[in-house]
Amino acid sequence: MLSNPLIYFVIIPVLMLGGVALCRDIKQIRAVAVTGSLALTALSVWLLIDFLGLRAANHTEEMLYQCSVMWFAPLNIHLAVGVDGISVAMLILSSIILLTGSFASWKIEQPKAFFLWLILLSTGVFGFFISIDLFTMFMFYEVALIPMYLLIGVWGSGKKNYSAMKLTLMLMGGSAFLMLGLIGIYYHSGPEHTWNLLEIAKADAIPHSVQYWLFPMTFVGFGVLGAMFPFHTWSPDGHASAPTAVSMLHAGVLMKLGGYGCFRVAIYLMPFAANELAWIFLVLTGISVVYGAFSACVQTDLKYINAYSSVSHCGLVLFAILMLNTTAMTGAIMQMLSHGLMTALFFALIGMIYGRTHTRDITKMGGLMKIMPVLCVCYVIAGMASLGLPGLSGFVAEMTIFVGSFEHSDLFHRVFTIVACCSIVITAVYILRVVGKILFGPVQDEHHLSLTDATWWERTSVFTLIVSVAVIGFFPNFFAELIRSTFTPEIFTAIGLN
Repeated sequence: MLSNPLIYFVIIPVLMLGGVALCRDIKQIRAVAVTGSLALTALSVWLLIDFLGLRAANHTEEMLYQCSVMWFAPLNIHLAVGVDGISVAMLILSSIILLTGSFASWKIEQPKAFFLWLILLSTGVFGFFISIDLFTMFMFYEVALIPMYLLIGVWGSGKKNYSAMKLTLMLMGGSAFLMLGLIGIYYHSGPEHTWNLLEIAKADAIPHSVQYWLFPMTFVGFGVLGAMFPFHTWSPDGHASAPTAVSMLHAGVLMKLGGYGCFRVAIYLMPFAANELAWIFLVLTGISVVYGAFSACVQTDLKYINAYSSVSHCGLVLFAILMLNTTAMTGAIMQMLSHGLMTALFFALIGMIYGRTHTRDITKMGGLMKIMPVLCVCYVIAGMASLGLPGLSGFVAEMTIFVGSFEHSDLFHRVFTIVACCSIVITAVYILRVVGKILFGPVQDEHHLSLTDATWWERTSVFTLIVSVAVIGFFPNFFAELIRSTFTPEIFTAIGLN
């Protein structure tokens, strides 16, 4: 197992935990956090290069780097790992956001405890994306969720205790649904009962009648984390109260576990029910897209604006997955990458602005462009990515989703596609409103005139995210092909992907 490169996505964070625990001052803690994050980023880039090399050498297995070690024989639980193009993309996203989040938390209070919980959260995220055993995947899923309560409740702001408790209760409720669904999949996986994703899909043993109730349980279980309407209400409060790096990881990576799980478990393992019941969840996710955008328009708190924007954009991910065709699902994964990077950029910038102005109320800010031009220009770039400006990641992701969704010729799908397209216009409204309000016009508070611009560690964080957003925007075919290679005819014939 130690010869498998994937296991180091768990070993490195564990070593980081040990290193931070032994540190005696903040400089050592920063060094461990940044060094470990850089190591994970380098490992994910190496994995991408090696993965593409193996694919070019005609390694056509569904998952590469597969390895399995028995954990608990009576229930056939394995530590089983493997990745495809989608998993590799998610690992790169996670490592970049952890790295930039470490720089964004340069001045955090109680740094040792904070980074211990933050790294534990990231351990769960990385473990989730490399797992192909359902039980192990669920274990890492819970490891990623549990630290959120303390990270928000201790280091958060505003209604932090209420927000932390609400987030925990709703996500644990979704986990209960999910666990029941996974147990059902296990007991209907075949005569030998396995948790292995690939074995379950290959056996195709889950009866159609059972899929009718297992699919909603798993989709809703993961959909709660993906902020699917009407289970989204934890998300805005959680985002608004979380400290900067936690908001970055929360919106940038943690919510992507929901979309990834819906695709990897609910649709992949139960294609019949997905085809039959997709319309129900299309309605709910379509509401998420429009409702989130409209809600962002009426907010005055910068974090709530971006939180409701995340509800809309993550709703678009689930919406595209449910279209069940190659183009739309490719767009869904690209949207996960795009939204992860640009929302992390937004929350980083909001945290930096709040740290200086001590307010997130847009009615109390103005004229910041001439006071802190670097941060404000970066905020404009993030806004342009969010509203889908060509040349940035948001445009290629959303266009791929809408083109793929419109491939359906029936009225139902096309009407909902048009409704979802309207979210672009609404997004432009709230983005331009905020940019005009806080960056331009008269200065609202004379004390803001003495504020400083971005420090070197803040610039490192935001510039890294901006470059990543631009890379996806300028080289979309590279990422599209990486993702599309996952959608082989053998895997998705049952749901009619083309």
